[in-house]
Amino acid sequence: MTTEMITLKLEDKFLTDIDCIVEREGYQNRTEFIRNALREKVEEVRLRDAMKEIAHLKGASKKKTSEEEYERIREKAFEELSKKFR
Repeated sequence: MTTEMITLKLEDKFLTDIDCIVEREGYQNRTEFIRNALREKVEEVRLRDAMKEIAHLKGASKKKTSEEEYERIREKAFEELSKKFR
């Protein structure tokens, strides 16, 4: 996996808060902390999207569902959840 450098501009106070967390939580450096925070946010969005999809599928289940449709929906839901929790 390749990485790409990006530049962030942060206010001094915010950066001081980050530095305190980095030290207190045992991160190696700011980069590790920021990378972890971004990963957590991406996972949060993916989980929220999966929950919306499940809610949509739940609403669709009130209709008469064939065994084929049920199996397709189940596979899709498990596929999405397995992607989220790898």
